[in-house]
Amino acid sequence: MSKNLDLPLVDLSSTDRAAAARSIRQACMEYGFFYLINHGIEDTVFQKVFEESKKFFSLPLDEKMKRERNEAHRGYTPMYAETLDPSSKFKGDLKESFYIGPEEGSNLQNNNQWPSEESLPCWRITMESYYEKVLTVGKRLISLIALALNLDDQFFEKIGAFHSPMSFLRLIHYPGELAASDNGNFGASAHSDYGMVTLLVTDGVPGLQICREKDKHPQLWEDVRHVDGAFIVNVGDMLERWTNCLFRSTLHRVLTVGQERYSVAFFCDPHYDCVVECLESCCSETSPPRFPPIRCGDYLVERIRTSYGSK
Repeated sequence: MSKNLDLPLVDLSSTDRAAAARSIRQACMEYGFFYLINHGIEDTVFQKVFEESKKFFSLPLDEKMKRERNEAHRGYTPMYAETLDPSSKFKGDLKESFYIGPEEGSNLQNNNQWPSEESLPCWRITMESYYEKVLTVGKRLISLIALALNLDDQFFEKIGAFHSPMSFLRLIHYPGELAASDNGNFGASAHSDYGMVTLLVTDGVPGLQICREKDKHPQLWEDVRHVDGAFIVNVGDMLERWTNCLFRSTLHRVLTVGQERYSVAFFCDPHYDCVVECLESCCSETSPPRFPPIRCGDYLVERIRTSYGSK
């Protein structure tokens, strides 16, 4: 079963940063999701990114496979190549994706897989420009998240978390027409994100749902509505770990709705060597740290290997 959900709106341009931080804290504790508005990225930028994304996914499969995802987790993954829910009975999720990582500063190889300029002349410059714009938004958001955690707003910058971060951009295409064998399958099966925070934009086609209480049966799935021009932001497992489970990394999925659907996710993750350990503001004698310290890169690579390994 499912019901409609009204997530909180957070205004990134608000002059009352304390109030914005309080909104984020409440949203991250209650939902693990919120909308981010007035972030400074124009609608025309989103439109261009979706236009170029559609051009790539419209190419013949053999052309797309020339940019198949490599060991550095960059490039194209075809339909059924990924299964986000390991308990799924289907051969893979109903989506195809394209991953773009940082060009500099990552411990992973700097080998993004760009389509040829002959076939898609504006593709690389569009994606690189968008990557930088969203990274800037992400850093502004992270400073508010620090305030929401009763920390200095520059806390994550001061510990070097976002000096050469491991952030990734992921373009996603969900098909409209489905085979009979896909009946009951998901565009993206139930999962939580691995990293710190995700900033998502969609083309407005519905399908995204969240489940706030994953251990309840039956599970209650709530529909996340589209808000023009807003990012849908969600907490990842790493931030849940960092906050000693104060902020929740919420289970979510994408339904197949009989329409083509495009989305663009930006995974805003720290520097590879940044140490993720329980924040002082999130633990006490009665609530001691639940997890040992771990390097960001080690944590993400292990999660990708174990949860994404065969995708």
